[in-house]
Amino acid sequence: MARMRAAKAKLKEILQRNDWQGQLGEIAAGGMSNVGALFSFLLLDPLMRHKAAVALGRTAAKIAAENPEAARNIIRRFIWHMSEESGNIGWGIPEAFAECLAASPELAKTYHKILISYIVDLGFDDNYCDNDQLRRSCYWAIGRLARTRPELASGARQWLLKGLQDKDSICRGMAAWALTQLPPDIMNAPALRQLAECGDNDECEIFDGNNKMDLFTVSELAQKALARDKN
Repeated sequence: MARMRAAKAKLKEILQRNDWQGQLGEIAAGGMSNVGALFSFLLLDPLMRHKAAVALGRTAAKIAAENPEAARNIIRRFIWHMSEESGNIGWGIPEAFAECLAASPELAKTYHKILISYIVDLGFDDNYCDNDQLRRSCYWAIGRLARTRPELASGARQWLLKGLQDKDSICRGMAAWALTQLPPDIMNAPALRQLAECGDNDECEIFDGNNKMDLFTVSELAQKALARDKN
C-alpha cells in the first residue's frame, strides 16, 4: 500500500511540472499500473483533470497497441461512469474519453459515436447527459475529438449547433468552441451570430493544452467561431 501511495504521489508530481508533456512517454510506459491513479486525478482541479486525461489517453493508446481488450475495458469503464446506473456523476470522464480517442485511432473508430451521443437529445431512449455541469465537459470532449479526428466528429455538427441554444450558458459557449474545431461551415453563421450578439458574459474555462485554463465569455467564443467560419 505504501508503495502504491508513493507511486501515485510521484505520478501527480510529474503532472504538476511545467514540462509534464515531456514525461508522457514514461507515464504511458507504466501501462495499466498507472490507470487507477490517473482516474483518481480526474476528480481534482480543472487543470490537473485535463493533464490526467491527456496522460490517460496516451496510456490507453499504448495499451491498445499491445492489448486491445484491456484498452477497450478502459473505455467501457468511462461508459459505465457516464451511465445513470453507475450512480456516479462522471466528473472528468468526458475529457479522458476524448483524449483516449484522440490518441488511439482504433479506439476512436470504435467508440466515437458513443462520445457524441452524450449531447444528442432525442427526448427519449438516448444517452443525453442531463447534468448541466457534466454536459459542459461533453461539448468540450467532442471539440477535442474534432481537433484530431474531424472526419469522425463531423456527425456532431448538428448537435453542436443545437447546443448553441442549450439551457446552460456555459454549455452554449462550449458548443461554440467545439464548432471551431470542425472544418468551417458558413451554415453555422446564423446560430453563432445570435449567440455572439447576446452579450452573455458567463465565462468558460478552456484548457490551453499545456499549463493553464484560458477564460473566455460565451459571447467571445461565439464571436471567434463566427469570425473563423467567415474567413
